[in-house]
Amino acid sequence: MKTYNNVTETYSSFSVLHQGSVTTPKGFRAGGMHCGIKRKRKDLGWIYSEVPADAAAVYTMNTFQAAPLIVTKESVTKEGKLQGIIVNSGKANACTGPKGLEDAYEMRRQFSSELGLAEHHVAVVSTGLIGENLPMDKINQGLRQIPESLKRNAPEDFEKAILTTDTFSKKVAVQFEMNGKTVSIGGAAKGSGMIHPNMATMLGFITTDINIEQRDLQTALREVTNQTFNAISVDGDTSTNDMVLLLANGLAQNEKLTKESDMWNNFIAALQFVCESLAKQIARDGEGATKLVEVQVTGVATDQSARNIAKTIISSNLVKTAIFGEDPNWGRIVCAIGYSEEQIDPTNLSISIGTVEIVKKGLPISFNEEEAIFHLEKEHVYIHVDFDQGNGSGKAWGCDLSYNYVRINASYRT
Repeated sequence: MKTYNNVTETYSSFSVLHQGSVTTPKGFRAGGMHCGIKRKRKDLGWIYSEVPADAAAVYTMNTFQAAPLIVTKESVTKEGKLQGIIVNSGKANACTGPKGLEDAYEMRRQFSSELGLAEHHVAVVSTGLIGENLPMDKINQGLRQIPESLKRNAPEDFEKAILTTDTFSKKVAVQFEMNGKTVSIGGAAKGSGMIHPNMATMLGFITTDINIEQRDLQTALREVTNQTFNAISVDGDTSTNDMVLLLANGLAQNEKLTKESDMWNNFIAALQFVCESLAKQIARDGEGATKLVEVQVTGVATDQSARNIAKTIISSNLVKTAIFGEDPNWGRIVCAIGYSEEQIDPTNLSISIGTVEIVKKGLPISFNEEEAIFHLEKEHVYIHVDFDQGNGSGKAWGCDLSYNYVRINASYRT
């Protein structure tokens, strides 16, 4: 793919930036450092906006919600604005009791003090091992270095500082025109294991300089999350710390966007691309994964039913292991569809792997197995399921399940 002027792809309403990041939107800076939570790798990252930004958030539905998530909810709820995000990796500060909550508040207080921000304009995020207290002396020492570090914008350091078992950084950025103003959206994420989100993913951070009503920003994030972050699965586990934060600081100086604006659909399309790109990067980086799996379901009553069926398929361990083994075992796909709890007519079912149809009208058909295996050998595997009984459609993304997944998680604490 050719790149020119930092643009890799141009869609009907926006362009994807080859070198974009969370600091592509005007007024945002980011960075990261090693403060000593991990042995060597970066473990403390931050995002800063020159002005308080309207904020939207979605959070894990796990009952055991980590201390930083509780503090961040409080910050976002108070005024609907954030100006800074502080993230540590290595320790999740989850299931740590009153001390963990105290540490999360201290991170918020110290970070806001160092940068001269209102405390409730700061979000606190942690990821890593559950059940261990944070080394606050090391974290506070790192926080004291941030004002100096902010002079050098380094989004790539932020992208690395938020990782745990990830094998690569995840980022994306797009730009589009709105009433003569250039608007940007940037994103970064982390996630590799414990991915089966409900209202969020592992961690997602999205920034934009668009001028928008806060309530509409929240509406947009919820709408897009259901079709992107909530449509991925790696291993069926939902973390205690999952959240996605979206900040809009208005520095693009466009006429304020609302749901009633002519440009609303353009904004949603760009935001959905950012979230879908990050979600797919997370799915591809599943612990031990060798393939990204995309399932498209069509021909059912509603889009939600289609998404539920697609996610059930990519969540099936039997389907995931068959894909790792490059075995076109259509019976495992049918089995997963059957326990999706969606009302469908199995006699209309058709299934394809890549371009190879393997089930038609609910029955297996003769197919070229070598051609089907050829599609399963690819890094990006496509499965299409059609029921021919409605207009609903939806997608979900996941990965295969390899020997390495067991190895990585069997020794996570050691």
